[in-house]
Amino acid sequence: MSDPLPREIRCVLVPVGNLRLLLPNATIAEVITQSAPEPVAGAPKWLLGRIAWRGWRVPLVSFTELAGAEEGDAELSVRVAVLKALGGNPKLPFIAVLTQGFPRLTTLNAELIIPTHDGKPLPPGVRAHVLVRDDVAMIPDLEWIEATLLDLLGAAEPAESVESSDSED
Repeated sequence: MSDPLPREIRCVLVPVGNLRLLLPNATIAEVITQSAPEPVAGAPKWLLGRIAWRGWRVPLVSFTELAGAEEGDAELSVRVAVLKALGGNPKLPFIAVLTQGFPRLTTLNAELIIPTHDGKPLPPGVRAHVLVRDDVAMIPDLEWIEATLLDLLGAAEPAESVESSDSED
């Protein structure tokens, strides 16, 4: 009989400020150069706006701002990791996260992820604090982030496709 869950999972450590986000590799759609976001009226400070990506207007999130983490070295080249949303809502198929550098691929199993939670309440958007080998990482609460973005951008159609008359035929 086979195990119902895989013994190992391919993950990425995404640099955000002085921390890393730990995500399954399959959630990363693409890493791109940062472009100026289109502002969103009345948005919280952690929602930097929306960026154009592959015909979509994708909300750009500063995870360090959301979770109250240190920004890190501003000298590092800033990029954007476009993540596949998990909720299945057609209005929000992707979320973009501001990163510093490129995600690092790693293969993990349960023994390599050590919870480091100290009992204090976790910041918004954080599911867990963990130690992965020598890296301190946060597992983001993508479901909470998606639900919050949908509430914030509900009437603004958050990630609708950007159709233009000059599209390729």
